[in-house]
Amino acid sequence: MKNKSPNALLIVSLSISAIIALWGLLDPQGMGELAAAAVETQFDSRGWFIMLEASGLLFVAIFLAFSRFGKIRLGPDDAEPEFSTSAWIAMLFAAGMGVGLLFYGAAEPLTHFEQLRQSMEDPEAAGYALFVTYLNWGFHAWAIYGVVGLIVAYFAFRRGRTLLLSAPLIDAYGDVRWTRFLAWLFDLLSIVAIAVGLAGSLAMGVFQVQTGLAGLIGVENPGSLTIPVFAAMCVGFVIPLRRDLGEGMSKLSNAAMLIAIGLMVYLLVLGPTSYLMNGIVSGFGRYVFYVLPAGFSTAEFFDRDIVDWFQGWTLNYMIWWLAWSPFVGIFIARISRGRTIREFLVGVIVAPTLFSILWFGVFGGIGFFDALRQEGALTVVNDQNLDATTFALLERFPLGGLTRAATVLAAFLFVVTSVVSAGFTLAMIGTGGDENPTPRVRTIWGAILGALGFAMVLVGDISLVRSIIALSAMAFVFIVPILVLCLLRSLGREATK
Repeated sequence: MKNKSPNALLIVSLSISAIIALWGLLDPQGMGELAAAAVETQFDSRGWFIMLEASGLLFVAIFLAFSRFGKIRLGPDDAEPEFSTSAWIAMLFAAGMGVGLLFYGAAEPLTHFEQLRQSMEDPEAAGYALFVTYLNWGFHAWAIYGVVGLIVAYFAFRRGRTLLLSAPLIDAYGDVRWTRFLAWLFDLLSIVAIAVGLAGSLAMGVFQVQTGLAGLIGVENPGSLTIPVFAAMCVGFVIPLRRDLGEGMSKLSNAAMLIAIGLMVYLLVLGPTSYLMNGIVSGFGRYVFYVLPAGFSTAEFFDRDIVDWFQGWTLNYMIWWLAWSPFVGIFIARISRGRTIREFLVGVIVAPTLFSILWFGVFGGIGFFDALRQEGALTVVNDQNLDATTFALLERFPLGGLTRAATVLAAFLFVVTSVVSAGFTLAMIGTGGDENPTPRVRTIWGAILGALGFAMVLVGDISLVRSIIALSAMAFVFIVPILVLCLLRSLGREATK
């Protein structure tokens, strides 16, 4: 059975991925609009459950980190981590969110601000806009990643199973007909969600890189650079896909993170530093104080305009993180052998959240400074084109050409590291959980991701791309709770031994 399952899984998953890619190439607008309609229907009927699940996973993570289970090591009791803590955090962060931070750094807070200022005073709207951004990118997002990654790592390294989402079910409930069927289905759905989710990220990276590059070389129409930018990205991720995971990913992710940190510090120092720090400190306090109750918000009694805003952002993000959870979870599990459950959860959830708070506090704070203290030019740019907001912000500072080039490079590297991580993860699933799949298999999956990514580029509208990603992840709203039950069942058994 074990020898046949990966082959059958590979054939079916490749077929589904090819159909999606072909549909996107032939009718990108139709695919996007159908996905948007389906997602809206799902959000209207199950939005409450998605928010309940996201908050539930955060509570599960808190419980496990501070319970007696926190001392359990992901592997034998004498296992040691494979990567240094700094390299580990850089890799999981680059794989989990990378290019999204560059794309939405100022764009998202300003978008929320424009929505909220219609019903409250501007200073209050700015504060709440920053809070909503933190909610979308903070503890809940990384709790989803962290719990899924922990489940995979625990069963792979502690229980001796494979790095697959099917492993917990087989281990916890036995190798019987119904568990084999569900396990196979879990792996198939995880492949589809990973492929579609990463294709959307690749498209988003292309949009931002072509916009930044157009400004650097003086091209008026960024769309004319789509093909060369996409081709360069394909070359960029094929090379590391054919090399060792640690050697390729560690170097690329460290470089991308150093550039991102450098940009953030540069803007903080040269910008209105006191204004930004005031916003970060007050925003952090507001977030920590209200994050748990806000995780249960559903925009229940508001008009359709507010409901659409909530669904288009917060609810969409929660399902987006679920879409990425198989890929990010399996990948960070692969690089986390030897760490304790407590160390794993604190590292995966707290460190990236703190960085996100600083990042959006700086980029969003500069956007608010322009909107509240200056002429509001960034808000105008943001209304016209989200892709250009980050670059418009950078042009307001010295060395605008250099920082634009650095942003383009960082976006490029973040996309490459994400695709490399996804290609590695898909190869592991397709080969039945092999921790070190061959370069040939990894490269094949890289090519598939490239084809799907180009289909997403043709869709053209980032909101429709996000809907396609959300639709691919709907099944995981029901799969992840089952995996959590498997983990708690096995931890309980281990504790009684």
